[in-house]
Amino acid sequence: MDSAANHRGLLAGFDVFIGGPIQHAIVQGFPGPLRDTFLRAINAVREHGGNVFSAHVAEKFGAETAAFTPEQVSVRDFQWMKKCDIFVPILPVLPDRTLHRTDGTHIELGWATALGRPIVLITPQPFVDSASHLLKGLSRVGSVRAIGFDEFNEKPGLLIETVLAALDQQEDAVRSA
Repeated sequence: MDSAANHRGLLAGFDVFIGGPIQHAIVQGFPGPLRDTFLRAINAVREHGGNVFSAHVAEKFGAETAAFTPEQVSVRDFQWMKKCDIFVPILPVLPDRTLHRTDGTHIELGWATALGRPIVLITPQPFVDSASHLLKGLSRVGSVRAIGFDEFNEKPGLLIETVLAALDQQEDAVRSA
């Protein structure tokens, strides 16, 4: 990156789509610790000059989800995926150590892979047993990096380091193509 980009922020000029559970997270109100994780990711990207696409922000963490139709959400999120430079899904686990249900995020993972977007997963590592084979094997067909959920919460800067590494790898791949 050039010094001008570093001066504006390490992620200046980049669009980062941050996804994760909403519909199944708001069943009993969006849990505070999960909200905090999303806010850490959103704030880390913004603090480094990146532009954030987030249904969590648009829908005010579920408070305004009902104001959007399924068609609006599908079109909005697909447009964000086509426009973003990188996809950052947050895949938390429940107390029983199963992945939190997030059907939409898994669809977005498919879109990201099909569109060639690099992915930085924030989820416990190694993957929990309940994670599907497709999720566990996604790095074989797409550019996927993972950050442990707890590690990210302890050190949000890991997200910026990992996003920059993924974007650099993507840039190298495009140059050599």
